[in-house]
Amino acid sequence: MSRLKPLVIVGAAAVSIAVAACGSRSINADNGQPQSQVHQGAELFHDRCGGCHTLGAADTQGSVPPGKVAQKERTDGPNLNFRKESVNDVLFAIRNGGFSGSIMPANIVVGQDAQKVAEFVSKYAGSKASTAK
Repeated sequence: MSRLKPLVIVGAAAVSIAVAACGSRSINADNGQPQSQVHQGAELFHDRCGGCHTLGAADTQGSVPPGKVAQKERTDGPNLNFRKESVNDVLFAIRNGGFSGSIMPANIVVGQDAQKVAEFVSKYAGSKASTAK
């Protein structure tokens, strides 16, 4: 029994480290000020939208593997680093399941949370978009 105790301690430490690493993120919206509405929107975006949408300020990679844009599928969310959106457009997409109404779940965030996400996305989306027209 005394030989198992060190193994249990080492195993528990390894699990703790793994869980802590999974929870780490690098959200840099509004200089990481957690009380800011925009930063809270980034946190919500990371948790609710990041599985499909890429947006660097929320530390999300979306569903398209990096460097694999040619393999993008219809169900993959757009890379918002390259697509500027207004608050009203983001709110429309949230309420209606995107712009086509067939892919994104409608009302994935609601109320004040939806407003926070919309303000965050409108502030940071399009940061890598070309300004040439």
